Amino acid sequence: MSDPHGAILVVDDELPIRELCRKSLTNAGHSVTVAESGEQALEVFEPGAYDLGLTDLMMPGMSGLDLLNHLLDADSQLACVMITGSATIETAVEAIRLGAFNYVSKPFTPAELVALAEKALEVRRLRQEAERNLLLLNEEQSRTRTIVQSMADGVLVTNSEGNLVFYNPALLRLLQITDEVPAIGAPPSPEQFPQELLDWTSEALSQAETIRIARELPGGPPHLAANVALVRDGDGGAVGSVAVIRDITEAKQLEQQMAQFVSMVAHELRSPLGAITQYLDVILGGVIGEDREKLEQILGRCRNRAGALSQLVNDLLEFSRLRRGKARERTFVNVNLREIIAETVEFASQAAAKRDVKLSSSLPENLPSITADQEEMIRLFTNFIDNAIKYNREGGSVDVRGDVLGGNVRIEILDTGIGMPKDQLSYVGEAFYRVKTSETVRITGTGLGVSICKEIIEAHDGQLEIESEEGKGSTFRMLFPVAASAGG
Repeated sequence: MSDPHGAILVVDDELPIRELCRKSLTNAGHSVTVAESGEQALEVFEPGAYDLGLTDLMMPGMSGLDLLNHLLDADSQLACVMITGSATIETAVEAIRLGAFNYVSKPFTPAELVALAEKALEVRRLRQEAERNLLLLNEEQSRTRTIVQSMADGVLVTNSEGNLVFYNPALLRLLQITDEVPAIGAPPSPEQFPQELLDWTSEALSQAETIRIARELPGGPPHLAANVALVRDGDGGAVGSVAVIRDITEAKQLEQQMAQFVSMVAHELRSPLGAITQYLDVILGGVIGEDREKLEQILGRCRNRAGALSQLVNDLLEFSRLRRGKARERTFVNVNLREIIAETVEFASQAAAKRDVKLSSSLPENLPSITADQEEMIRLFTNFIDNAIKYNREGGSVDVRGDVLGGNVRIEILDTGIGMPKDQLSYVGEAFYRVKTSETVRITGTGLGVSICKEIIEAHDGQLEIESEEGKGSTFRMLFPVAASAGG
């Protein structure tokens, strides 16, 4: 078995990040060299001396992408992992297209860093062995086939004349080749393989020097990236090319989600900020004069708009913490849901009255307690009850019910609101997803509330069930295990 430890070069202009990486990786048994800039990294870098490069994307002077190109041009076998902040996700995706194995977002834990570094080293070892075996395909075909066919990435090998020598099942799956199987010994057919991939393979074979091509294939989904390299034998002669095809659909989706996220936040911020500005212009312009009642009315509207902005910021921060596994430390105690729901209903009654919505609750006095974080339970029911009011109709109703089902406390929130189309129900609870109908267009929201609630329910070993009929209302049903010490 090969040595799992490796020589790692860490490049970051922030001393705390460099020290965190150095200490974490050294404690895991790896040999670590640190550099504070791309320029300093190139001074200490020697091809073949390092197994893995960890480099920050955003640095003064030479950027992480420029350094990535220099390192991979000097040593195509080097595995690279990018360090990035959440605001540079598009650049991180670009780094993967250029040949980086993956990226890690700040902030990260030592365990996350070590796990990703060791995964990159393991993949590097597997690919190195696969390439060595490909060069000796005739002598060790069985062993090579076992390694390469088990890879999730597609592999395409051609000889020096451009004829097919080898491909694995993953390649056919990724390129969606389902009809006639490509013929070994013949040139790849443009009817089966993307023309761009064939052009890059020909480009690699036509070069006198070793070449590495890393580009994204057009089309999709699935979205694919290809790494094409010239293969030489032990004497340095060109014997063919190898192309590794990787599915980057998840990275592309993340890129699209980030763009949608920025657009959504900009939209949600613009509306209340614009309204607040208009109200303040009215006050500063002296339009209301000495009318105290009108002034209080306008300031109240400003306060409501500012409250919506504050809720948006809180939702975004909470969602970010939950997604990074950085949610605040939970304090689990025996919680009486009847009391929490009663307080929440009382607090929401004013908002319900403004919309002419009847809000009520009917929970038995002997409802068992559950083991939960009280603050998160308050947030959970506040969100669901507020939504039931917000998406209701004038003259509608919201009823909160509770009982015991088996060993669980069951809470149901029923409303007579606008409901949801059946074909959109399965998406409810996904981050940033909002049901799209003519009636929801006028209702503000981020699409994060139910997603956060779903995370809270799962963290308490609970279940969430949603029933809805468009135009008739919705039922949100939650099940939580009865506390072990509950009296029943």
